[in-house]
Amino acid sequence: MAKKGREKNTANKAKHSKLIAQKKNKVKSKDAERKARLKEILELAKAKKENNS
Repeated sequence: MAKKGREKNTANKAKHSKLIAQKKNKVKSKDAERKARLKEILELAKAKKENNS
């Protein structure tokens, strides 16, 4: 038989899901920024090497 009244734990689950999603998005964005920075460094190094040759 179903419980009467307010649903249990839905607010906590929603908050937890939101926080976990924030954490995952933060990790993804940091990873993307790092890759972009490394790509720029590699391009600069390649250009510098071509200029010296």
